[in-house]
Amino acid sequence: VSLEMGKIFVEGVGEVQEYIDVCDYAVGLSRIIGGPILPSERPGHALIEQWNPVGLVGIITAFNFPVAVYGWNSAIAMICGNACLWKGAPTTSLISIAVTKIIAKVLEDNKVPGAICSLVCGGADIGTALAKDERIDLLSFTGSTNVGKQVALMVQERFGRTLLELGGNNAIIVFEDADLNLVIPSTVFAAVGTAGQRCTTARRLFLHESIYDEVLEKLAKAYAQVRIGDPWDSDTLYGPLHTKEAVKMFLDAVEQAKQQGGSVFYGGKVINRPGNYVEPTIVTDLHHSAPIVHTETFAPILYVLKFKEEEEVFAWNNEVKQGLSSSIFTKDLGRIFRWLGPKGSDCGIVNVNIPTSGAEIGGAFGGEKHTGGGRESGSDSWKLYMRRSTCTINYSKDLPLAQGIKFE
Repeated sequence: VSLEMGKIFVEGVGEVQEYIDVCDYAVGLSRIIGGPILPSERPGHALIEQWNPVGLVGIITAFNFPVAVYGWNSAIAMICGNACLWKGAPTTSLISIAVTKIIAKVLEDNKVPGAICSLVCGGADIGTALAKDERIDLLSFTGSTNVGKQVALMVQERFGRTLLELGGNNAIIVFEDADLNLVIPSTVFAAVGTAGQRCTTARRLFLHESIYDEVLEKLAKAYAQVRIGDPWDSDTLYGPLHTKEAVKMFLDAVEQAKQQGGSVFYGGKVINRPGNYVEPTIVTDLHHSAPIVHTETFAPILYVLKFKEEEEVFAWNNEVKQGLSSSIFTKDLGRIFRWLGPKGSDCGIVNVNIPTSGAEIGGAFGGEKHTGGGRESGSDSWKLYMRRSTCTINYSKDLPLAQGIKFE
């Protein structure tokens, strides 16, 4: 993972561990999948819900989590009784092949065909073929919102099913009563981790005006201590971007931010060393509605903005098109429950006093709006990998009709 994707070694280990943990979770889940027995309005009748496998699950994953995202999908898909056909990112094909070989050996050692988890390598043409193929009963796609929209339209055209995990433009909101000992490391981890290439990366930081200067100063000091280096070095906290194109995207975003009135408070440049290294970057002085602030740039750029009132900052959190992850830092119990409630965050992941990234496998992962609406891994997301039948059984000798209808 470190070699091919570029994330630091400890994050690579964590990603592999996540697949192991999801397998553990899925084994337990396999023993409790079931539907309810419902009361029938008709005497002598039983009403039950039966869940069956959809059949074949196509899984398209992105470069940034080349192991874990397939793990979420394949483990849950298999315990639901499905087969999987995986297309990983074309830039992480060695990882895809290695993972598939490991799975195949485990399956075959347990006298199950290895082809239950099959792999195809390729680019957008293969993705298009999967989206259009009627033999794919469910297509799970993780990637950009733009490509996800195309995938959704192609699958919908054949009345297929999709599970979409798309872009995020995640915000951390820090109120005046926040514990800054939590805020600073949380923000650094969320903004700088994986060099800003997580869908749950913090891209917007809203600071209450009373603590704005203090937090900004502490944040700059923390950024200066981020250990940049070779991903294989155990001491490294921050590695390279994935591709040269990502570096260009980073530079373009910094330039756009300047043109829209922003000031580079920290970083903003390419690092002069071999590889796709850029400085972790903090941009200030932008308006909350600036176009670049509303754009997800898959790079370590954090836009820091000032707010006065709770109501306005909750609205600013929700005004972007994406709706994946969100966090507030506060000790105010009323505010916490307003944040979790109908007038609070509109994201799929809503956190309090923890960063936007680092989701647990036991909770359903995914988001709203342009994030696609999909949910993977925990809670009842297994239902997406199955089809539901409502079954009525008449065990009497009579034929009473529903709604008391008489047909004589």
